[in-house]
Amino acid sequence: MSTNLGAGRPPRRIIVGVGAGIAVYKVPAVVRHFVKAGDSVRVMPTEASLNFVGKATWQALSGAPAHTGVFDEEAGVDHVEAARGADLIVIAPATADLIARIHAGLAGDLLTTTVLASTAPVLLVPAMHTAMWNNPATKHNVEQLRARGIHILEPVSGDLSSGDKGAGRMPEPEAIWQRAEEILAAGQNGPVRDLEGVKAFVTAGGTREPIDPVRFVGNHSSGRQGAAIAQALVERGAEVTLFSANVDDRLIPAGVRVVETPSALQMHQAVLEAAPEHDMGFFVAAVADFRPAKTATKKVKKSAANEDGWSLEMVRNPDILAETAKAFPGLLCVGFAAETGSDEEILEFGRAKARSKGAKYIAINRVGGGLGFGTLDNQVVVVDGEGNEVLSTSGSKLEVARAIVALASGHSETQNR
Repeated sequence: MSTNLGAGRPPRRIIVGVGAGIAVYKVPAVVRHFVKAGDSVRVMPTEASLNFVGKATWQALSGAPAHTGVFDEEAGVDHVEAARGADLIVIAPATADLIARIHAGLAGDLLTTTVLASTAPVLLVPAMHTAMWNNPATKHNVEQLRARGIHILEPVSGDLSSGDKGAGRMPEPEAIWQRAEEILAAGQNGPVRDLEGVKAFVTAGGTREPIDPVRFVGNHSSGRQGAAIAQALVERGAEVTLFSANVDDRLIPAGVRVVETPSALQMHQAVLEAAPEHDMGFFVAAVADFRPAKTATKKVKKSAANEDGWSLEMVRNPDILAETAKAFPGLLCVGFAAETGSDEEILEFGRAKARSKGAKYIAINRVGGGLGFGTLDNQVVVVDGEGNEVLSTSGSKLEVARAIVALASGHSETQNR
């Protein structure tokens, strides 16, 4: 079997920039991916990064010289030509120093000069100690670069080379080249359409549990993230049904079938009926855990009977994700866990939920205090069914949706059918 994954198309021109960080040991696998895909790869290491991996390694992997300086004597070191011809620049690991230099527009070596001269899309993959990643200067630089259109694949939480644990660990090579392929596809041929023929459903919005004809128990979810998941699925060619819990129609993308499911019980019934006919299910809706035990048929009035207060008896709603995953093991299920608390608490709550729900993936995000619900941006950590972190992503809710759908589609047995 041929290892040329890109057979049938002209080779793409990829520049892989390498920063000076211990995570550099993961980058050869990224270079290998593009070489096997039949692409023309040029590695541009920073001088300091050669303390971790030398030029000989990069030249052997790419089949091309690996220069660091604009004035290297070897032929072919022309940053303008390299910049003009590139289809994508991937920089990994992107250290705090390298990010700051790119943000400032400095051009002190071949890599930063090429970035400054290029109009090609750039994917930065930061990796550094948690304290450096959380430093306001780094945060400012990253947000400014994102605003300029540079793609950021954020670091994940885990063990760091210092012995500490926290956000700052570089994502695995598979996540890097997967995101790179997404960017390349969007720039050249439109989004990857690897879900043609796949039927997917999405739950979105916040359920409302009626107290009487006027009042309800609800939450602040707008449905934006679920609508964005639906759009990302449509972009990849899937046939999508959206189970809408009070989502503004203006948020719902074209080409999506909408089923109104305003309450938890209505959504529960609709999902279980639809699941056998679908390949993938994304459980994004904020479903109320409890509902009033009784719903009044008329508006409850203020009276002598309740002048000192009003107590509602609440009963538990069904767990739609857990029931669906258990009843339909062939359905690829992706759940969402909206949590509050410290970063450590939120992650642990999400991991516990992942281990109990039976879903393929759980996307964990912080809500409350102006975060998560109703916002335009989001930040999630995705774990697998065992609670292992597989993805950390942030940005607009559509960017987050695309990353999650890309992860799910990469593991879908129904893709390309």
